[in-house]
Amino acid sequence: MGHFINEDFALEGKKARQLYHDYASQLPIIDFHCHLSPAMIAEDYHFQDLGEAWLAGDHYKWRAMRTHGVNEDYCTGEKSYREKFQKWAETVPYTLGNPLYHWTHLELARYFGIFDLLSPANAGMIFDKASAMLTGEDMGTRGLLQMMKVEVVGTTDDPVDSLEHHQALKDFSIKIRPTFRPDNVIKTEVLDEFNAYITRLEQVSGKTINNLDTLVEVLDERHAYFDSMGCRASDHGLSRMYYVADFVSKAPKAFEKIRSGKALDVDENEAYCTYMMYELCKMNHKRGWVQQFHLGAIRNNNTRIFRNVGLDTGHDSIGNNQDSYRMSRFLDLLDNEDKLAKSILYNLNPADNEMFITMVGNFQDGSVAGKMQYGAAWWFLDQKAGMEKHLKDLSVLGLLSHFVGMVTDSRSFLSYPRHEYFRRIVCNYIGGEVEKGLIPNDDSLLKELIERVSYRNAAEYFGF
Repeated sequence: MGHFINEDFALEGKKARQLYHDYASQLPIIDFHCHLSPAMIAEDYHFQDLGEAWLAGDHYKWRAMRTHGVNEDYCTGEKSYREKFQKWAETVPYTLGNPLYHWTHLELARYFGIFDLLSPANAGMIFDKASAMLTGEDMGTRGLLQMMKVEVVGTTDDPVDSLEHHQALKDFSIKIRPTFRPDNVIKTEVLDEFNAYITRLEQVSGKTINNLDTLVEVLDERHAYFDSMGCRASDHGLSRMYYVADFVSKAPKAFEKIRSGKALDVDENEAYCTYMMYELCKMNHKRGWVQQFHLGAIRNNNTRIFRNVGLDTGHDSIGNNQDSYRMSRFLDLLDNEDKLAKSILYNLNPADNEMFITMVGNFQDGSVAGKMQYGAAWWFLDQKAGMEKHLKDLSVLGLLSHFVGMVTDSRSFLSYPRHEYFRRIVCNYIGGEVEKGLIPNDDSLLKELIERVSYRNAAEYFGF
């Protein structure tokens, strides 16, 4: 009996296997959006064991463990990593059908050469073997990236960040590029937190921010600094896109109001957020960046858990359908002024796939191939069924050949087999279409498609 993770894993037909092995399997990785720590890369951090590497911040695993009845002490609590790993091993056999089962075994195989199915019975052996390997000189964070042939990592960084770790990594063989993520200037809901953040911007800039013009000026200075440090992209994590027609007249007063410690009403908040996103997107266009919009998450749903353990712990979900009118008006506002940068829109609600794809098609202008992108299947859609739907929908309503492809969107240094997973799913989908007679069995066409979606489109689009 062969291994579960074998050379033809997830490749259902002869053509799929040929496409993957001949064209996709050896390509480098450009991971243009993730949440890896640049500090950990700069210091070439070595994990103390497999438990830390896998479970220190992986809310996907925590969510599954809770569903399996595992106490919070073994997720975000104070239990040892060996104890937490044992609970994860007890959970894994119950994740059949979930992408976590595939990811777990791909990671064991690719990083550690372990092809056994993880279970409570062999958890100790696997923990000890993998943990011992992680102590090796070439198994720090840098070595883990190099092992997977990563060429570029796009981290996620706040405008107030010094980027000192990126500076320290300027001569590293892998390009570690910052990404400008100014979400904190949009988060007006908690007054004290918003105003504390503006104070941090004042400290970094040396300027007093008492009006909207100065705030925009400070953000533009930080934007320029990020650009000088090799940043080529922004990222915006929004529940939805904002738009109101009279934002220019209303936003300055709204900012003064919130700086005085008074909450904004719905209309004032819409005006302020529209104004800030408008100005930020103009900066992106001015410096030739790619702007990314991660849309549709409803976050921190469980108040009790949020109060006890905080952000990013696995209590977020898919939100309601997006407001297509506001999305259209905001993109049109920028396009009408010739200030619309290359843009990637990531959708979290599968009911909105077709709307997103047709929306980005409205603003393709012929200046750049694939200027407006329907981003990779994201978060809850980052699994086989979600990717297959993404590929099918994009194929029929857009141009799959210009798709910039996969990102990990991960905090884990062991997540890079997700690129392999994506490439296998792409090759399986295209191979299946060939065998149905819906795509010609022409290797020159197919090689171009697979290499572009797996690697080349991202390299050309971002210009890293």
